[in-house]
Amino acid sequence: MKMEKGQIIEGTVINIKPYGVFVKMDNGQVGLAFIEDLSVVRIKSPEERLNIGQKIKCMIKSIDKETGKINLSYKDCLGTWEENIENFKEGMTVKGIVRDKEKNKNGVFIELTPNLVGMTEYTEELQYGQPIDVCIKKIVPEKKKVKLIIV
Repeated sequence: MKMEKGQIIEGTVINIKPYGVFVKMDNGQVGLAFIEDLSVVRIKSPEERLNIGQKIKCMIKSIDKETGKINLSYKDCLGTWEENIENFKEGMTVKGIVRDKEKNKNGVFIELTPNLVGMTEYTEELQYGQPIDVCIKKIVPEKKKVKLIIV
């Protein structure tokens, strides 16, 4: 089977390292999805997304012609911002997960789905990985932003 950049493949997670996951593709080859290619929001560990033995779809990001190494992206198969935001409306209260705080304390990133993140006001008490209820204050499609309020 000829593989090329941009192609969607199916495979099984066979190993998880702090820097990413190894995926055995249905054709028997193994590719690597680095941690930054698992989620649009920063995660601390690949285990927050995937488990060994899990069947997933990935997009081929690159194939090194010299080494044969295959770089994969899991997040590129989780839907676009526009597709993910369709399930949300302004005024809705939803469950999210605290992911990252802005360095200059402008806000806190809240993951709404594995490929959609919003921002709420900065609060020191919020801890990474904490589930939280938020209200969608404003959706700004042209900037692909979701403004949230803690409820």
